[in-house]
Amino acid sequence: MSIRELHPGAADELGEVIRAARGAVEADLLLRGGRVVNVFTHEIVETAVALRGDRIVGLGNLPAREVIDLDGRYVCPGLIDAHVHIEISMLPPHRFADAVLPHGVTSVVCDPHEIANVLGLQGVRYMLDVSDGLDLSVFVMAPSCVPTSSMETSGAALGAEDLVALADHPRVLGLAEVMNFPGVLAGSDDVLDKLRGFAGRPLDGHVPGLTGPDLQAYAGAGISSDHESVTAEEAREKLRLGMTVFLREASNARNLIDLLPAVDQYTARRCAFATDDRVPGELLRDGSIDSLVRLAIRGGLDPVTAITMATHNPAEHYGLRDRGAVAPGRRADLFVTSDLRTLPVELVVAGGRVIARDGRRLRDSVAPATTLPDTFHVAWPPDLRLRAGGRRARVIGIVEDQLVTTSHVEEVRVEDGIAVADPDRDMLRLSVIERHHATGNVGMGFVRGFGLRGGAMASSVANDCHNLIVVAVDDEDGLVAARAVADMGGGIAVVAGGKLRAAIALPLAGLMADRAPEVVADELDGVTAVVRQFGCEVPAPFMAMSFLALPVIPHLKLTDRGLVDVDAFAFTNVFVE
Repeated sequence: MSIRELHPGAADELGEVIRAARGAVEADLLLRGGRVVNVFTHEIVETAVALRGDRIVGLGNLPAREVIDLDGRYVCPGLIDAHVHIEISMLPPHRFADAVLPHGVTSVVCDPHEIANVLGLQGVRYMLDVSDGLDLSVFVMAPSCVPTSSMETSGAALGAEDLVALADHPRVLGLAEVMNFPGVLAGSDDVLDKLRGFAGRPLDGHVPGLTGPDLQAYAGAGISSDHESVTAEEAREKLRLGMTVFLREASNARNLIDLLPAVDQYTARRCAFATDDRVPGELLRDGSIDSLVRLAIRGGLDPVTAITMATHNPAEHYGLRDRGAVAPGRRADLFVTSDLRTLPVELVVAGGRVIARDGRRLRDSVAPATTLPDTFHVAWPPDLRLRAGGRRARVIGIVEDQLVTTSHVEEVRVEDGIAVADPDRDMLRLSVIERHHATGNVGMGFVRGFGLRGGAMASSVANDCHNLIVVAVDDEDGLVAARAVADMGGGIAVVAGGKLRAAIALPLAGLMADRAPEVVADELDGVTAVVRQFGCEVPAPFMAMSFLALPVIPHLKLTDRGLVDVDAFAFTNVFVE
């Protein structure tokens, strides 16, 4: 059977594209009177852009059924987020699309390891299913670390065979961030099997602070990107080894400006942008990748270079040869702006259709008819009191706008044999309650840096295993808050004096809510305002809290199984003799 017989529609479509490019048939849409940002030649070219179906058919004044006059504005390729966890936006993919498309983001490469840690393959397939057919192109990297480590309890575990089962899906590109770098360096069979299963495909990295021979061994395993650099020299070392560096600017990990000195005329082609984790309000107000491009330009980067890093570079890194540029044959994903420095997004085209104007969606995405199971199975402890094992304890210290934490040994306050919070010294109680298998595991410790003067806050968003995490001045309030989260099927709760003061429900795997982005953003702003009343001044308090349970980012973290010295990759005692 011939190719034409196998794919008759595709053959006809290709023929129409060719005829439209030659002016023999009309294009569907002509963007006339604009200036194209050419990411191949670093030029600004005055020309029209003709679209037919979901493709760019040509540059120049070709005949078209519809014409939009741009009055000298710039036509740029649609922006691409090189690495994002959609679930952390608290929105399912179709709602996330409605938040980012008006900002000119037309493609994202997501790692669904948040929901995978809760629901395993079912969670990954949910993200693939509900993102199918959206105006936003959602590509997926198979989550490599479910669970992130053996030092925490996840809702599911994915081995190499599970991940390879995803590989044939047309929107699964490769293997997501390989956080278990000790496993790579030790030659763990399980980790190496995952790398082998995706050989020849993009393998994303996650190595904060790794350097020297260990970094070379990690890169030599085929892992070709990283988004965890915090200094320009760290980024440059990775660039020297041929890795692609994603400059990250997340809600709680702001590294872009610090990394900009590593970007020059030689290295820029191996750099891209990633939001990683952004809360809904920030997506709506400040933007997504567009905000990173603006920040980089304010930091001194040439605008065309910044736009290239946000479009062509990630497309090339992931082998997405059908997008990332304004050129014939490329997917018609574009945005139009009147100023390349301030980058207002005035018109967005996705798949050949105008889908947003002046920051507003022209149509909302359709909600999928898909449900998820209940994910809360908790064996509740009688209380969250921490029995004192001494007068001195290891304390986690949060670092503003960073995922790394500090590790301190401090005198703790003890009352009747119980180690309690000391808000006058900003020493708060931290607990992590296992919520997937009713194991009864509860990790307990101390944290400083939140400034909370009373009450407690709890959340089921706790990277990456998403057990219940609680920061409390009062342990009783902490348990009430955790129970309130479970009663909602997931979310965030603030409790003081035994009473619920604010809450946001996230019933989709305890991570997301199928509500309009503006509604979820307002709800998150509401619970944040309440903790502000209790003295918390951390810029993104619930995001900061969530990463205290991630035991692969230095230096001290807490899981449901106990306190983790990340530098030693081992458990350690809360109390110091």
